[in-house]
Amino acid sequence: MSVSTPMHQKMRIYHRYLGFFLMGIMAVYAISGILLIFRDTDFLKSEKVIQKTVDPGLSTDNLGKALGIKQLKVKGEEGNRILFEHGFYDIATGAAEYKVKELPKPLEKMTRLHKAKSADPLFFMNIFFGLSLLFFVVSSFWMFMPDTPVFKKGMYFMAGGILLMLAMLLI
Repeated sequence: MSVSTPMHQKMRIYHRYLGFFLMGIMAVYAISGILLIFRDTDFLKSEKVIQKTVDPGLSTDNLGKALGIKQLKVKGEEGNRILFEHGFYDIATGAAEYKVKELPKPLEKMTRLHKAKSADPLFFMNIFFGLSLLFFVVSSFWMFMPDTPVFKKGMYFMAGGILLMLAMLLI
């Protein structure tokens, strides 16, 4: 690119090559985003039996924390066992057995990347990807010259997209 290259040409080039560069991660985010919609179902999940030994004599309040089960729902007690959804805990020995439903490993890794937190080692990649998406939004205004019919038509589509987004936020 020479110094005299117009801004709209530069933006088109940046937009194009950043798009090619991010193609893989965009596919991961698209697939994992669709999967996350179905996280409250068993779609593509398989059952796995977990056997764990934790401290014996735990209260029902501490049992969920020890097993790593959020919102553990105790169904009752049967002898030395605490029964909960999908499993049991032996109060005397600390042995627990329960079933979980998990996505296949590659899909699980994709959804974990999609839901990254600041404590995750690759959180900076999520920030870079988010900023790149913002760049795509802004750079799209330089794809076509403002006085062309395609640019004007694009503004109508943009207005429609903004209205759709506002409607979705209000529902």
